[in-house]
Amino acid sequence: MTSSPTHSPPPPPDNGPRMSREDFDSLFDSVRTWGTWSPADRGAWNRVTPAHVQRATALVRSGVTVPMALPWNTVPGPDNGKPALHYMSDLGDVEAPEPSCHKDFIAVDYHGKGVSHLDALSHIAYRGQLYDGRTAREVVDAAGAHFGAVSELGPLVTKGVLIDMPAVLGTDWLEPGTAVHAEDVLAAEKALGVTIAEGDAVLLRSGHFRRRAELGAWNPDNASAGFHVDAVPLLAERGISLLGGDGDSDVRPSPVDGLHSPVHALALTAMGVPLLDNLDLEALSAACATEGRYEFLLIVAPLNVPGGTGSPVNPVAVL
Repeated sequence: MTSSPTHSPPPPPDNGPRMSREDFDSLFDSVRTWGTWSPADRGAWNRVTPAHVQRATALVRSGVTVPMALPWNTVPGPDNGKPALHYMSDLGDVEAPEPSCHKDFIAVDYHGKGVSHLDALSHIAYRGQLYDGRTAREVVDAAGAHFGAVSELGPLVTKGVLIDMPAVLGTDWLEPGTAVHAEDVLAAEKALGVTIAEGDAVLLRSGHFRRRAELGAWNPDNASAGFHVDAVPLLAERGISLLGGDGDSDVRPSPVDGLHSPVHALALTAMGVPLLDNLDLEALSAACATEGRYEFLLIVAPLNVPGGTGSPVNPVAVL
């Protein structure tokens, strides 16, 4: 992801009344799925059966494939406070038997805004607990996560649904700070001809990276479009397996008093739904518009990192 001029977004829009912590806690308890699955480490990915995979593969018609990962981001900026590393470790210039060899090294602190990544269930604790009621301090230590690690998830192959809000609204993007409510999701389903069903992966396009390309970077921690917490009960009712988008799913500023990432807490900690953050959905939006459909086969294969709280990832849609 190349650097671009820094841009300050306009003040966030009025997204309705704020939610108190007491009301949020009631919502958290109402969507909680603790004790539902074994192994619990996989959370909502347990919903995806071989039958789900077969139905998802039937969505492949044109064979068009669309990757969604951002370029490996080594450039510091307002949305990349911890740039990734990439350097050459062998240039093939040391005398050695043929053939010569070229090697490189990569490293990243990926839980931020500059790298496309998957959040595993060990990533977020709320009230001191991870998903399934595990005490965070007992199962996450300096060696990594001993519950909810990304290595326990494995690959996901399921139906993906793109909730393309700019396409629905006829705009280029949603302004940072715009919340997507439950009624917006229902309107998008109708407009795009899709229905979110059990085991589906839901991806929200706000047009974040189109806006960044045209107007410059800004700090998404301060303002970004995303889901309002009032959309989560609908997603919970539909029984989704994965949630993601071109932001980090949370609208910012947060609509909940004292919580910076309430959708993270609801999805990961209450519902056991892994999250995909910072996807570039522009090519997928164009492909879906060309095909005239907004559902597709989705393949997500995180790195097998024992103890990892997530993984850089390059999800692929196949239409």
